[in-house]
Amino acid sequence: MKLEEQGFAISDATKAIELDPNYVKAYYRRALCQLAIFRPQKAVTDFKKVLALEPQNKLARTQLEATQKLIRKVEFEKANEEQNAAERCQDVIKEGGCEVDSSYTGPRLEKVQNGGYKITQDFVDSMLDWFKRGKTLHRRFVWEIVLGCYNELFKEDSLTDLLLEQGVTCDVIGDLHGQYYDMLHLLSLTGRPSETHCLLFNGDFVDRGSWSIEVVLALFAYKWLYPRSVKLNRGNHETKSMNSVYGFEGEAKHKHGELTYKLFAHVFTALPLATLVSASLPPTPSEKPTILSPEGRKRYFVVHGGLFSRDGVTLDEIRKVPRIGQQPGNDGLMCELLWTDPQEMPGRGPSKRGVGIGFGPDVTKRWCQLNGITGVLRSHEVRQGGYAVEHDGLCTTVFSAPNYVDQVGNKGAYVRIDANGTQAYFTFDAKEHPPMRPMAYASSMANMMM
Repeated sequence: MKLEEQGFAISDATKAIELDPNYVKAYYRRALCQLAIFRPQKAVTDFKKVLALEPQNKLARTQLEATQKLIRKVEFEKANEEQNAAERCQDVIKEGGCEVDSSYTGPRLEKVQNGGYKITQDFVDSMLDWFKRGKTLHRRFVWEIVLGCYNELFKEDSLTDLLLEQGVTCDVIGDLHGQYYDMLHLLSLTGRPSETHCLLFNGDFVDRGSWSIEVVLALFAYKWLYPRSVKLNRGNHETKSMNSVYGFEGEAKHKHGELTYKLFAHVFTALPLATLVSASLPPTPSEKPTILSPEGRKRYFVVHGGLFSRDGVTLDEIRKVPRIGQQPGNDGLMCELLWTDPQEMPGRGPSKRGVGIGFGPDVTKRWCQLNGITGVLRSHEVRQGGYAVEHDGLCTTVFSAPNYVDQVGNKGAYVRIDANGTQAYFTFDAKEHPPMRPMAYASSMANMMM
C-alpha cells in the first residue's frame, strides 16, 4: 500500500479472504486500497463486512461513515454542476465580489486599460519569493492566474505539439507533488522558460506535498506568461478523485476557499493529455539507428502514465480525446494515458495500482513503430535514481520529486531534449523545507495509508 501498488494489495487481500473468510484485517486493508483508487462503493462493502465480524471496531465504523459521506458529497456535486467554476469566478469578478483590499501587501499583477490584469516576469519572481517566505497570494490574483492559464490551455488539443527549432531546448519534468522548495531548486537548475528554452511539466503537480497551491500557481503563472514555451500535461493527480483524498482539495479550500478549489478542478480538465516533442533537425550522424518520424526526425511522446490496452492507437486519435470538463474514470484512453505503467514482461498485464494496465516492451515497440515515435517519456512512478531508461531505450520514466513525501530517499531528475532530438539526463537532491509534514491537508483515510 505504501508503495502505491494498490492493485497488488487488493489481490493479496482477496486471496487472504478466500483462505479465511473471517480475516478482518484483509477486508479492512482491501477497503483502504479501494479508497486509494477512488472506488468508495467497494470500500463501503468491505468496511461493512469488518463491522459484521467486529461490531465494536471503532476505526472501521469511523472509516465507513467518512466513506459514505464522501459518496453523498460526490453525488451532490454531480447534481449541481450546471455552471463551470471558471464562469462563476468570472461572474464574481464582474460583480465586484473579489476586489483586492488595501491591507494586502503582497505581489500585485499589473493592471491594464480594460480593467483586467497582465502578468510579468517581475510579478512571477516576487510571487515565488513571497511563497518561499510562507505567505499567501490574494485570492483575486490566484483567480487571475488560473483563468489566464485556462485561456491558453483551452486553445490546445488533447495532444499538443512542440517543435524544437535550431537553438531551442526542452526540459521534461516529472512529478512535483507539492514539493515547492524542491521545485524552486529544480528551476534554478533548468533556468526560466524563454523563447529558446521550453519547460514541459508532465503532470502530478499537486497532492501529497503540502505546498501544492504554491507549485501549481507557479506553473500556471509561467504558462500564462510564456504560453508557447511552457507545456503542462495532466497527471492522474489533476483529478477530483485523487484531490479529495491526497490533500489538494483540503489545501485549496484552507488557503483560498471552496470556489477556488472548484476553479482549479475545472481548469485541470483543460490540461492536455500528452505532448509531442519534435526535433526540427536530423539526428546527429554518430547516433545508432532509431525510430524516426515520416520526415526523418526524432520525436518523443510525453505523457504522464503510458500506453494502451489495445494496439493501433494513433496520434490523431489521442489528439481528439474529449477532455474539458471530463474526469478520466477507470477505463478508456484518457484513463490509460494518465494511469498505465511499463512492465518488464512482454504483452500486457494487470495494473499493480488497480487502475489502468501494465504494458511490456513489445507493446511499446509496436506503438512507436506505428506512430513514428523515437521514444515515450513518462512519469507517474518513483525511480530511485530520478529516472530510468526502459524497454530497450524506447520508454523513459522521469520523476522530479526528490525524497518523495520525505520518506523515499530518491533523487529527482529532468530530461533535456535539443533540436536534433538528443537527450541528456540531469539529477538533483532534495532541499530542506519548513517543518510541515507531507499530506498535511489530506483526508484521514489517506493518512491511514501512509
